Amino acid sequence: MRNKQQLKLVAAHSVTIVLWASAFPGIRAALTAYSPEHVSLLRLLVGSGFLLIVAMILKIRLPEKRDLPVILLLGFLGFSVYQMGLNYGEQAISSGAASLLVSTSPIFAALLALIFFRERFGMRGWLGAWIAFAGVAFLSLGESEEDLAFQAEALIILVASLAESIYFVFQKSYLEKYGFIPFTMYTIWAGTLLMLPFAPGLGEAVSQAPLEVTLVVVYLGIFPSVMPYLALAYIISRTGASEGTSSLFLTPVFAFLIAWIWLDEVPTSFAILGGVITLLGVFVSHMKKSDSEKLEARGVPGDRHVG
Repeated sequence: MRNKQQLKLVAAHSVTIVLWASAFPGIRAALTAYSPEHVSLLRLLVGSGFLLIVAMILKIRLPEKRDLPVILLLGFLGFSVYQMGLNYGEQAISSGAASLLVSTSPIFAALLALIFFRERFGMRGWLGAWIAFAGVAFLSLGESEEDLAFQAEALIILVASLAESIYFVFQKSYLEKYGFIPFTMYTIWAGTLLMLPFAPGLGEAVSQAPLEVTLVVVYLGIFPSVMPYLALAYIISRTGASEGTSSLFLTPVFAFLIAWIWLDEVPTSFAILGGVITLLGVFVSHMKKSDSEKLEARGVPGDRHVG
């Protein structure tokens, strides 16, 4: 039973990492024909429509009225702010560099979980996180001098990363209350609702955009916008935010690879070496913990003698 649960978590992590990584080059492709606002809105409309069909099939119940303000806030941060920030940032920054900046999310999430919920990551988890972050920093050496300069777009992506981290950390109690599928649906719908002010001109943009670019946005709406969030909500509901998001350090590795194949953004030797370091950090972070470490991560003392 335990092995089956571990396999489910590994599968959920894999879906999250690969599909999320594909979003970065996908956004760069979408921005060739759509504005940042219209990429987010169309992407969310597609995802929301898909989820509405799923909700009708599964007969998902509506959330309680008292939870609507939180759902709107988390939907705003996790989808509206995150996607808009990433879109604006990727107008000037390559998909690989954008994925590096977003990979700060696990550290933001671990710090927020520690501050607000006393959710301990453990010494091994922190060590692995910082090794992985060092790999991310090393990956950045593979970018051009222009991308390495601290531009306003880089700051916007970092803000988007922080907003996404807040979404991950503060959703846990609601995941327990509603389940990871319904609550993820609520927040995606909320994020879509808050993007509707950007609807003017969307129809004209769709009619003028090349079909292949519109299909990329449709892909972004169904896959990176829905599947990874459902998978990650499942992980967080079982492991906590800090441990659940730690494997996101792997996203830049796959983002560079996908961008290489899709957009001909060729990674340098620095980028490849940084990817190896990142993999090492994630491995250390996810090494099997001792029973004492597991207890301490939950705030319970390990093997200590009471005098």
